[in-house]
Amino acid sequence: MTIVRAAFFIIVIVFLGFSDVRGAELVPITTVPDNPANPVTPEKVELGKKLFFDRRLSGDGTMSCATCHNPEKGYTDGMAISLSYPTTKNWRNAPTLINVAFSRPLFWDGRARGLEEQALFPIMSAFEMNQNLDFLEEELKAVPEYVEAFRVVFGGEITRERIAMAIAAFERTIVSRNSPLDRYLMGDRDALNPIQKKGLDIFVGKGRCVLCHNGPNLTDNRFYNLGVPDNPVLKNDPRVMATMKFTAKISGYTAYNLLTEDPGRFLVTKDPRDWKAFRTPTLRDLALTGPYMHNGVFKDIEEVIDFFDRGGGDSPYKTELLKPLGLSREEKEALKAFLLDALQGETVPVSPPDLP
Repeated sequence: MTIVRAAFFIIVIVFLGFSDVRGAELVPITTVPDNPANPVTPEKVELGKKLFFDRRLSGDGTMSCATCHNPEKGYTDGMAISLSYPTTKNWRNAPTLINVAFSRPLFWDGRARGLEEQALFPIMSAFEMNQNLDFLEEELKAVPEYVEAFRVVFGGEITRERIAMAIAAFERTIVSRNSPLDRYLMGDRDALNPIQKKGLDIFVGKGRCVLCHNGPNLTDNRFYNLGVPDNPVLKNDPRVMATMKFTAKISGYTAYNLLTEDPGRFLVTKDPRDWKAFRTPTLRDLALTGPYMHNGVFKDIEEVIDFFDRGGGDSPYKTELLKPLGLSREEKEALKAFLLDALQGETVPVSPPDLP
């Protein structure tokens, strides 16, 4: 542990008490996690990039992965509720893919164990890309350039598993690093300006943010009920409600037709303690990834800070980690400056490739 990182850990202990912060360490990004079963190679990344931008992956050829995960919008679509397949409606916010290599499990409810498993979910989803995987395999086999690329990269023919592996390899290259916070953690005392340093003190102290937003990607990859209010569109648009009930139905929840609110991770675990619990998102490049929360209910970071300052929302299953903070206006401004400016990293520019 570097001297700077150790100092931060001591600050956290002083403010919050050791019992709350075990493992709550801020760590700069140095290496990126890989999957030994699917090693990243330049050829595989290039193939995955083409698939990521190829609209053939959707049922009617109108959508690609990049439709909802647009590089120019922080690998989101910039909408409260994500874009959807024509004639349907989505029901949750599109999470950023920035530093997704650090995330496991995936999705707001954690239903995918890794990137290779995650990649096929939106392709198959009736309200996302609505593609039949058997048909997709044959569709891509009709493209000689793809046939040759899969032969070179995988030594065999096109399969859904290899499609997912190629996309996952590309997604592991979507990395934001060398942010002001990273440089500060590695010893550059001038990387943060005074207001950002004050915001960092609040982040690890009075604001209690570090309890859940820690590690190299500023997330503990766990699930919490914060009492986040439902987006009004859930009840105001019957198509959104239909999507939620459909998802609950195929998850095996027998009372799906009685749902009036998003059950969160409960649909995966069926554990009542997971009711309305959602995954802790990364805070990397936060300025690019609004609106915020699993349903985009907060349009800007000021609303998010106010929400946590109040101690979250109302829910019988709300995590005990949340409590009113009593932040002053100046403290909120410092925290905002830290979140929006100090966490902005450097990413490799990505432009849509030439598709076969």
